Order: sequence, then C-alpha cells, then structure tokens
Amino acid sequence: MESDRRNTQTGGRGASTGFIAGDYSLAVGMPSASPPDGWQWTKLTDLARLETGHTPSRKVPEYWNEDVCWIGIRDATANHGRTIHDTIQHCSWLGIENSSARLLPANTVCLSRTASVGYVIVMGREMATSQDFVNWVCSDALCFQFLKYVLLSENRSFLRFASGTTHQTIYFPEVKAFHICHPPVSEQRAIAHILGSLDDRIELNRRMNATLEGMAQALFKSWFVDFDPVIDNALVAGNPIPEELTARAELRRTAIENGTANRETAKLFPDAFIETGELGWIPEGWEVKKVANFIDITHGYAFKGEFFCDTETKDVLVTPGNFHIGGGFKSNKLKYYNGPVDVGYILNAGDLILTMTDLSKSGDTLGYPALVPHSEYVRYLHNQRIGRVIVKNYYLGKFYLNQLFRTDDYRNEILGSMTGSTVKHTSPTKIESFPFPFSGGEIESTLDAELQNFESRISQNDQQSHTLTKLRDTLLPKLISGELRIPDAEKLAEAALS
Repeated sequence: MESDRRNTQTGGRGASTGFIAGDYSLAVGMPSASPPDGWQWTKLTDLARLETGHTPSRKVPEYWNEDVCWIGIRDATANHGRTIHDTIQHCSWLGIENSSARLLPANTVCLSRTASVGYVIVMGREMATSQDFVNWVCSDALCFQFLKYVLLSENRSFLRFASGTTHQTIYFPEVKAFHICHPPVSEQRAIAHILGSLDDRIELNRRMNATLEGMAQALFKSWFVDFDPVIDNALVAGNPIPEELTARAELRRTAIENGTANRETAKLFPDAFIETGELGWIPEGWEVKKVANFIDITHGYAFKGEFFCDTETKDVLVTPGNFHIGGGFKSNKLKYYNGPVDVGYILNAGDLILTMTDLSKSGDTLGYPALVPHSEYVRYLHNQRIGRVIVKNYYLGKFYLNQLFRTDDYRNEILGSMTGSTVKHTSPTKIESFPFPFSGGEIESTLDAELQNFESRISQNDQQSHTLTKLRDTLLPKLISGELRIPDAEKLAEAALS
C-alpha cells in the first residue's frame, strides 16, 4: 500500500500538445525562446511528481473529523503563498483508504486549479487535498520553495491556462504539459532564500501583530467586560460579589493571592457593583450609555464601476473585503480606482471605519471595525459600504471604540438586527443605539492610551511588512525569470531587512 502512494495517480488524458505562454518561467508546452544563460526549460513532471486529491464521502461520518489534515479551497485562499501546518477540516485514515485522496509529504507544493484558480500553498506536514488542487512532490533537482515562487509569479497566467464557462478550471492535459524555466538547484535555493527571508520577516510581523491584537483585546475585556479590577477591589474590601460573577471571582481571588493582580490599576475602579435592567451588573457609579452619545457614523460614496481597474493606481477603494473577521484591516485583494475623487471621501491614516454591508449570507464581517493603515504608496477611499466613525466627544477615543466594536455583546446586537437576504446590511442608527457601561471618561481615556501603544507597534510592523511586500513583489519576477542575479538581489534584501 505504501509503495502505491509514492506513485503518481492522476489518470485522465495525456499532456496537451498545444502551447500557452506564461509571463515568466512557466508555460503550457515548450517555449521556443531561449532561456537565460545557465537556465533551461524542462517539463515540470520530469522534476516533480504530479498529484491530485479527492474528497472522502461526506455521507460517512467515520471518514471525517479525525487527525488527517485535509486541504480545501478556504485553506488556500486564507494562506496564499504560505506554508501551512494545520487545516480547517480534518479527515480520517479510513477516509483516505476509502477514497482517491492521497496523503502527501511535507514540502508538497499545491496549486488551486478550479473555482478559485491560482492560490499557492506549501504543506508543512503530511496532508491530503481536495480534487480542487494539483500538487507537486519535488525531486532533488527542483527546490520546492523555488517552485512555489514560480507559481506565485505566474498568478495572471493561470487564467490563460484555464477554460470553462461557469467555473474556470486548469485541466490536467494543460497541467501535465507545464514546462518550467530553472537554473541549477543551488541557484534555485539561493533565489528562494532571498525571497524567503523577506517572507519570513513579513510572517514574523504578522504573528507579532496577532499577539499584540490579542493582548489589546484581553486588556479591554478584563477592564470593561469581565470587570476584573472591580472584582479584585470587592474581594479585598469584603463586598458581596453578584452570583453571575462568582466563577470569575474565584479566578481573581487566585490572582490576588499569587500576586499577579494589578493592584495599582485597580485603584481607578470602584469596589462594588450595581444592577441595571439593560446590562445586568455593572460597576457602582457607572452609567449605561448609548454609542450615539459619543460618535457619528458617515457613509461613503458610490464610486463608479467604470473607473475600477486591475492595474495598480494610487487610489484604493476600501470595501468589506478589506476587513478581517473579528476586526482589523486586511491589505490584500485591493480594489484599485482610476477616476475623479472628492477630497471628502479620502480616508486618513488612523480613521476608525466599520463595515455596513457584507456580501456573505452569514454577515461574517458585518459591523466589525478597522483602523485605516498608513501607506506611502496609496490613498484609501471611503465607499458606500463602509462607515467612518466621527468621534464627537473626547471621553471616548478611537482605540477604545475599536475594541468596544469587537465585543460579543456588540456582535450579537449587529447580527440580531441585520437586514437583507443575500446581502447583509446594518445602519449607523443600529450601531449608534448599542448600550455599554460608561465610567465617566477617566478610565476609558486611560485604557485608550494603553491601546494606542499597542496600535502604534502594530502600525510600525504593518508599514515594514508593506515595504517588504513591495520589494518582494518587485524582485520576484526578476529573480524567477533570470533578469536579476543573486548578488544584486541579496544587497537589496539585506538593506530592507537591516
């Protein structure tokens, strides 16, 4: 059985005899143009074992939800260009054995070939894939990272390689005819190292920012959702704890006893609770306020589709697609615009914005917040699907509000009041009517300053990542095509990383 898994099992028709040019170092069929000095065109299947995947039957529960990583399209779209070590869905060994799915080794390079064409990921461990992928297990003559970067550089070519009316698909005759232009493997590794060093720093910044985001959310939750400092004070003072908070109080009692509770912070807070009809128990002396007391929300402009463009311009429309689920700005999949712009619809770096529309049936990103990033390369435009938050009362800052709009209570309020069947909507009125506990301003201002420190570090990491991404995207086609040689590229990468 094991030996069978080491052999290609793609089946179907043979390789296409036609020719379709790629952009740099990949083509369907053998190109007639000469490669760079020291490079050569080779049929990809002569350098790597071609594999596909399969989906075990969904009708058999025993085939799913066990410990075999199984790559689906969502794994690829969420991790384009990255190495993944886990997947959204898992199948079982029984599912593998009773389907055409195949377990492939770490460092297998995967390309989505249908539905969402052109997404590239690398297996960080043994995994299987759905039939939506073609996969290559590289030989010693082909560096898997080099292959990954070749596929990434050819993103626009894949739609030329694909066909179909309803769904674009790269069919196996074309895949089997892929030819790759490559240097000796030592130079492949050097190219992959240069590009990989940039990607590694970008990935490190991403992980650092995820940690900082988690720390900011945990701090907000501790102060304004769980009311930890109030519980601490009540425990020290011997005041009663509401029954709903007794479980949390036991955790805080342990924190006080082992010295991890911040008693200096607790001085800002009261030592007792009062009950409200709307929000239940809140700290004594606090009030229930509506968001409308502190902000206004303005809609953007319906920019004309005739000016949307695929090529990069200085203007980028901010859409719901630029929001992470859970909040935060997402800089991939930018929508460029090349038309007239009213200055009133240009967003400023640091503006707090909210999604007012979500195209998914579940409203995945509806109502979530993000802070507009600083960019030296583009300016962001405020379209009609996005709300801009105008803070009209100095008691609440945008960094505090950025966390308030991520809480579970706020999320439930938005989901409970959203409208629309296919396209989900919310409105400024619904958001502004959200109730929350308000201390009077001093504690909110203190936390806002703490959160600003987190956001400043996140912004610095984002700016560096954006610069490194631009450099990587500039170097990628030049290195992959042999136009730029190793020493010059190394100097550019080292300068950017220093």
